[in-house]
Amino acid sequence: MAKRKKGRDVNGIFLLNKALGGSSNQVMQQVRRLFGAAKAGHTGALDPLATGMLPVCLGEATKFSQFLLDADKTYRVTAKLGIRTTTSDADGEIVERRPVEVSESQVLDAVMSFKGKSKQVPSMFSALKYQGKPLYYYARQGIDVPREARDIDIFAIQMTRFENDEVDMQVHCSKGTYIRSLVDDLGQLLGCGAYVTMLDRIQVADYPVAQMMTLDTLQSLADEYKLGEQTDFQKLDALLLPMDTAVASLPSVKVSIQKLGFFCNGNQVEADTGDLSGLVRAYAEDDGRFLGVAEVERPGRLAPKRLVVY
Repeated sequence: MAKRKKGRDVNGIFLLNKALGGSSNQVMQQVRRLFGAAKAGHTGALDPLATGMLPVCLGEATKFSQFLLDADKTYRVTAKLGIRTTTSDADGEIVERRPVEVSESQVLDAVMSFKGKSKQVPSMFSALKYQGKPLYYYARQGIDVPREARDIDIFAIQMTRFENDEVDMQVHCSKGTYIRSLVDDLGQLLGCGAYVTMLDRIQVADYPVAQMMTLDTLQSLADEYKLGEQTDFQKLDALLLPMDTAVASLPSVKVSIQKLGFFCNGNQVEADTGDLSGLVRAYAEDDGRFLGVAEVERPGRLAPKRLVVY
């Protein structure tokens, strides 16, 4: 007997403004429950001590979450100088204390030295996988595992405040950049150590900051939209961003109505691809429906890669 699916088919992306406390998976599951969605996934974990933008993909939108994982991100962070912890944040145990004897100009020079391309060794307390388990699984057991330095790019970084032993920064960075590791490296460069006391993600790709919503606000709206024991999901679904916003950086190609059936069945079709190459967004020519992500195999030839099932 087939297992009955729990939840409804709802497709879209909810921009959660994550509060302090709770893992990304915990708050994602709460969003999924409020929307009554059968499937959900988040796009880039935020630690319990971190806040800010966490796009939550529902339904078919989960197929495109990787594009948001790979997107540029911007953070506001406060670093406390003079202390180094095991996790490079306030959750860890203090392993070293040093006097803070640096000037504002020294701190500014150190901060700006991180701009551009470099290699970064991921923190042992990151969610990066090693032999199928996240690094923090080993770290909590006191096990240190080998980690390869990763290519990162700090597109922009600025120091917005330096006061006593605290430094505020804003960092626009590439995927794979660990802000805690960046702050730890800053402390080592200054010779006094540093750890993160505040981390707020203020941007993912080009998503509209104004459309972020807290879990408390979503809960209040879900309660407001209750009709007896049932929720008016039509009103709640209006809060979702379209699935194709996850791949908005890709160029678009239209699939003719004559080729639509073949394409949606996973076959390559002829299409007007112009001089495009690589991955593209595919849309139905007749009604503009988002079909998914495809690849231009050669000029005039389109191959489906990740398709939406409506």
